[in-house]
Amino acid sequence: MLTFLPDLPVILAFTLAAWLLAATPGPDMTLFLARTLSSGRAAGLMSLAGASTGTMVHTALAVLGVSAIIAASATAFTVLKLAGAAYLLWLAVEALWKGSSFTPPDQAKKGRRVVSLKRAFMAGIGINLLNPKIVLFFMTFLPQFVSVDDPQAAQKMAFLGLYFVVVCAPPLVVLIFAAEKFSAALSRNPRIGRIIDYLFASVFAVFAVRILFEEGR
Repeated sequence: MLTFLPDLPVILAFTLAAWLLAATPGPDMTLFLARTLSSGRAAGLMSLAGASTGTMVHTALAVLGVSAIIAASATAFTVLKLAGAAYLLWLAVEALWKGSSFTPPDQAKKGRRVVSLKRAFMAGIGINLLNPKIVLFFMTFLPQFVSVDDPQAAQKMAFLGLYFVVVCAPPLVVLIFAAEKFSAALSRNPRIGRIIDYLFASVFAVFAVRILFEEGR
């Protein structure tokens, strides 16, 4: 018997909550869309894979209690905030300065850089690992679906963390496919691509500022 599996009502409630959270715009969703518009569906999917990998790392840290320690330590949390904000600001500056982060693939073939799959994957990992909101999310969200007195609490948290990645993947993949269709419009009108450069750079910058003002528990 799989004792680490939560009860069906818990799984259903967690699934609904996970879908709602996945639909909430954030720096990771911004990255998925940016990479898809710039370098195609494969880059968007690799960014999603990287972010999912970062999510699994945070799941392991939450189960081990490291995330709670980071959130409780003012110094550790501040360092994480600064690193996360700096990373998002770097993505914003890169989009404006190099002007290639959101370039359609056919234009990139004419001399402008396309983000490699490896780089897209690593960007996905970085945007999740360096986001203190993810630390707080896994420290506060997962325990709501597990009883503290449950002897299988750690195993159930680990399962829910991995389940979160699996259940959120389909709607995000659909979003990436939809963004790929939109990239055709960028190919026909290069000015749209530059507007999106500024739009996504602004979003990254806003999230960076929000991260700086995020408080630990």
